[in-house]
Amino acid sequence: MEDLIPWLYLKGISTQDFPEALSALLGPQAKGLSANTITRIKDVWASEYASWNRRSLAGKRYVYLWVDGIYFNVRLEEDRSCILVVMGATADGKKELVAVHDGVRESEQSWLEVLTDLKARGLKNGPDLAIGDGALGFWAALPKAFAKCRVQRCWVHKTMNVLNGLPKKLQPSAKEKLHQIWMAQTRKDAQAAFDAFVATYQAKHPKAVECLLKDQDALLAFYDFPAEHWAHLRTTNPIESAFATVRLRTHKTKGCGTRQATLAMVFKLAQVAEKRWRKLNGHKLLEDVIRGIRFVDGIKENAA
Repeated sequence: MEDLIPWLYLKGISTQDFPEALSALLGPQAKGLSANTITRIKDVWASEYASWNRRSLAGKRYVYLWVDGIYFNVRLEEDRSCILVVMGATADGKKELVAVHDGVRESEQSWLEVLTDLKARGLKNGPDLAIGDGALGFWAALPKAFAKCRVQRCWVHKTMNVLNGLPKKLQPSAKEKLHQIWMAQTRKDAQAAFDAFVATYQAKHPKAVECLLKDQDALLAFYDFPAEHWAHLRTTNPIESAFATVRLRTHKTKGCGTRQATLAMVFKLAQVAEKRWRKLNGHKLLEDVIRGIRFVDGIKENAA
């Protein structure tokens, strides 16, 4: 029942329709689950979120962090709710939900509050790499909380931003050239593809090229980490895919009534989804990353 109700909620079943849906699935014994009962369960979710959001993080170690700001409609309020979400990869390769906060858009201050709160609850060892969209205020806040953490910008978001600066007729070929950069097997080959893109579009489309150039180092950071992890590090897909079903739920119901209800719902749905998140490829190599062993083009330096 604990998993079933969030799952039905995820699929777009309204509070009023829950009794009928549960009766069809569970039989006559579900008749006692009225709309009021479901409302009380949602109140429990809010209480669970409050406790989870105060949990100790002492002894926790997240090697990688994926971050995103996800917007949701709120029926009874004018402004959309921006939920700041952090997912982490533990030392044994498991993906965990780390933080779910109600932010003011995706501002630096909002993200700094999230990161400072994590440290206050015992997260002493910062991540080795953080992955996210370049538009986040997160990047300004990160060095103030975890100065040694490196950054990796999402190639999917960067590709969309660069293509927006090009005419539509050029976008298919430009997309392929960008793909050749981040799918290159070595940093040298990636740099060659990078330079080729710049040479091709610099003269006539400087804005698109500038969009790419400004984050060059952050776009290629993944080459200094295990090649087995690249599929997880080059984009924010781990967090995007995890929250795709949450977005679907809010789209179907046109949003929750309040910001707090939205926060509790996002937390509970993500918590249920977390049970199905798979480990990172090559998760045993995370210990090498923690120990500071150097990787060159994804290969352990002493492996040759």
